[in-house]
Amino acid sequence: MARNFKEHAANERTFLAWVRTAVAVVGFGLAAGRLSEQPASPWSEVALLVCGGFVVLLSYARMRVQRRQIDAPTGPDYEARPFDLLLVGLVFSLFALMAFFTLHLT
Repeated sequence: MARNFKEHAANERTFLAWVRTAVAVVGFGLAAGRLSEQPASPWSEVALLVCGGFVVLLSYARMRVQRRQIDAPTGPDYEARPFDLLLVGLVFSLFALMAFFTLHLT
């Protein structure tokens, strides 16, 4: 078995959870736009897609940093990082964009 396998597997699961969250929020927002009677603004769809992509990119960067720390001789450091706070902020932004997008369509 690989060294620090449990930590690496948990790191990978966390990354995949961030990706699933971004895809779900973007997908829900775009689906809400398609179900509306009025045509959706392309800018709101682009904003949802860009924010979702940014969440995926930041979560990938976070996973890479954590991977290096897991393999470091001192072991992983479990303190919150700017990546974590920015990712949480972006997910809240996605929810706000989705709410604005849905309210705009009604």
